[in-house]
This record gives sequence, C-alpha cells and structure tokens, in this order.
Amino acid sequence: MGGKLSIVATPIGNLGDITLRALKTLEQADLVAAEDTRHTVKLLNHFEIKKKLVSFHEYSNEARYGELVGALREGKHIALVSDAGTPVISDPGYGLVKRCVEEGIEVESLPGACAAVTAVTLCGMDCSRFSFYGFLNTKSGVRKKELGEIRDAGKPCVIYESPNRIVKTLKDICEVCGKDVRVCACRELTKVYEEVVRGTAKEVLDVFADREAVKGEFVLVVGAARHVREASEEEIVRALQESLARGMTKKDAAAYVAALLGVPKNRTYQILLDL
Repeated sequence: MGGKLSIVATPIGNLGDITLRALKTLEQADLVAAEDTRHTVKLLNHFEIKKKLVSFHEYSNEARYGELVGALREGKHIALVSDAGTPVISDPGYGLVKRCVEEGIEVESLPGACAAVTAVTLCGMDCSRFSFYGFLNTKSGVRKKELGEIRDAGKPCVIYESPNRIVKTLKDICEVCGKDVRVCACRELTKVYEEVVRGTAKEVLDVFADREAVKGEFVLVVGAARHVREASEEEIVRALQESLARGMTKKDAAAYVAALLGVPKNRTYQILLDL
C-alpha cells in the first residue's frame, strides 16, 4: 500500500483556527515534517498530540528529501506543516510535493489558514482577481523592479513583509507605485494585537514611520494603480545614468528602468544607445 503526503494548514496566530480535519490528520500521521520542530511541538502539545517530528525547511539537504520520499514509498503517512498557515505558500514544501507527484505518491491538501487570503478579505478592495508576490527581493534594485510589475498589474497584489523592512518597502511603494495608490497593511493577523491599516501608500507609511518600533509580520495588499503617467525622456535618462553608475550593464539597466518607470524596454534601450 502506497504512502501519502498530507499538506496541513496550521493557524497563523489564533490556535482556535485549527480545523478538525487537520487535528485528525496530525493524530493519524506516522510522522510530521515541520519547518521548525520547536515551533510545531508547541502546537502538538497544545492539542495533546504525541507524534514523531522531523525538520524540513528551505535549507533541507538531499538526504532529508530522500528520507521522506523513502518513507512515503514504504507506505508511511507524512503530514507536512510550516510554522504558520498553508505550506508551500511562501513556505517550504514545493520540492517535496513535486517529487511525490513525479513518483506517483498520493498528495492531499487540507484547506485552512492562509495570511494572504485573510488579508485579501479584509482589504476592502475588489480582489476578484489578484496576484500574490510573497516576500519581495531584499536587494533594492530588484525589489523596485518587482514593484514596477505590481504597479502595472492592473489588479491588487499581495506582499509579505517583515517588521524591520516594512517602512522601507512602503517608501518604495510610494516611489514606484505612487503615493496615492491604495494600500491595506495587516499586522499580526488573528493574534491579540491584530491591526489593519487602510489608506493611501503615503498615509499607511506615515502610520508606521512614526512608531519607535514596529513588531509583527505584515501582509500588504497594494491596490491597482488608477493611472500610470508616461515617463518623460529626462526621467528615463536620469534613471539610466543612475543605474549605470551603480555598475549595471547596459542590458540590465534598460530592463530595470523599463520595469521601474513602466515604459517599453525597447524605448529605454534606444535612449541608452543615444546617451
């Protein structure tokens, strides 16, 4: 009899959000593969579930993959959990699921808590269509390029952010997407100090920039831009010169500025050739 991998969503804060099906699966599984066993053992202890735990995270090596896939081949039932929310969504798990699919091992996913979906329901924007970006790149240039894509998406986009980078990211949103773009910032979702701040990017920035310390994980919903102004040739030239001064190649500078300012890449490249 073949094994089974169960993707189990766990609470993002409030333990009352665990589902009955998730509890039953955790009780029945032969072992639990957890992003951080120290975190997951607290969840299991709270619900009086005694289960073998193994660590499985984004840095897991080939030996750990082999161990888990081998157990599944032998008919074991493994429950995959992350520290909070639904595994694979900006959390470890994709590689293991991929291998199971390739080998014909049964995979099931248990619906449950997801910070991105929770924020979307709270934002007050039309999210009948939205894009999920997860955590943006920590490098400023790449992050601004990603924000250029968000600005031009024509629909709300969801971003995850840490408390130590939230102010910087909101400043970048103001710069790239515009100060008036709608933003909903959700902090500490489902926890005791849950906070939801809605307004323009500038208004939301002002709220958190004025605090001495910002704590808790964030989910940002960035609204669709109402209108993107056509960048002038002077703005493109200035951005290209700044990019080249930072050591970018001409090809990379043209692509970066095109995404940053929302203009065709062939236009930025032609202007670059004429400099």
